[in-house]
Amino acid sequence: MPAIEKPGSLASGPSSWNPDFSHLYIEEGAREYPLTDMVRKRFPEATIVWVKDYRHFFNRPGQRFQVQKHSMKLVLAVKKDGYIYDGSENAQDFGVSNFYYTTPLINCIYNCDYCFLQGMYPSANLVLYVNQEDLQEAVKQVARHPPDPKQPLLLAVSYNTDLLAFEKVAPLASSWIDATRDIPRFLMEIRTKSANFRVLADLEPSSNTILAWTLSPQEVIRPYEKGTPPLSARLNAAAKAAQAGWKLRLCFDPVLKIPNWESVYPEFINQVFTAIPASQVTDITIGAFRMSASYFKTIKRQRADSDLFFDDYSHQDGLVRYKDPDQQALVDTVYSLCKAHLPKDRIDIWL
Repeated sequence: MPAIEKPGSLASGPSSWNPDFSHLYIEEGAREYPLTDMVRKRFPEATIVWVKDYRHFFNRPGQRFQVQKHSMKLVLAVKKDGYIYDGSENAQDFGVSNFYYTTPLINCIYNCDYCFLQGMYPSANLVLYVNQEDLQEAVKQVARHPPDPKQPLLLAVSYNTDLLAFEKVAPLASSWIDATRDIPRFLMEIRTKSANFRVLADLEPSSNTILAWTLSPQEVIRPYEKGTPPLSARLNAAAKAAQAGWKLRLCFDPVLKIPNWESVYPEFINQVFTAIPASQVTDITIGAFRMSASYFKTIKRQRADSDLFFDDYSHQDGLVRYKDPDQQALVDTVYSLCKAHLPKDRIDIWL
């Protein structure tokens, strides 16, 4: 089986766990798609389970998200509707009214404590839609006739996953880059924690794509972003992307109220801009921890192992946040540090 980029693999638990993607659940309607054939060839030893409708497997009651993370299965399905969605109110829209997201892949190989997917989906198994061309065509149609013709269209393509980390399994990121590179007045964000830039190294940079790295201090990565590459590896990948000519976004999100955060974040920002010259950075996003109250409640019931869900939060307007003045202080501190490197009109703040 091909190596999946997941340092510190969750499959390193009890020896009785099967490896990730030991089983492929495939919809009957997905049987003849080229992407299905590609994945089956990459996992020749996987057990194949044929299903009529993946939702009956993925949405079944009584699943335990964190248990499934020890041995994730891969579901291959045909997406039949909902190819493109209005952007979430909890995601950065950069002031663009034509803001959308799409879901080429559901769920993520990583397992960050603060990830909203734990509360959004009943299952930790990954769903790969094999009819990517249908999703891409839907995006092109909206781009041809956007609601606000005076503004560009902004598409988040890895909102519910990490495409770059999955690229060795299925080349979704490269497919979307090539499919959208000629759309006028269009920008697609591929956000990642991966160190896997080498899988795109042979692609010509697209002016329609911005590669966005989520970066955190190692003091956050170690306890809350288990299984993800360390900061040094992410910085190295982001730096290579910028040097190759890609638009580069740095995402400091979520900023967490960890012990000694007042000294940790200045050292972290200095480390970032020592590795990546500010002149090679397109823009920055900053956001403190925030989550839908309903997702937070669901996750808290499952995550007694994470102190992140037992802080003293504000519950207001359907969102869970740090209480002020902590929330504002976290963002203001990182914003002030970033202003020393980039002008304020290239820094987007999300509270």
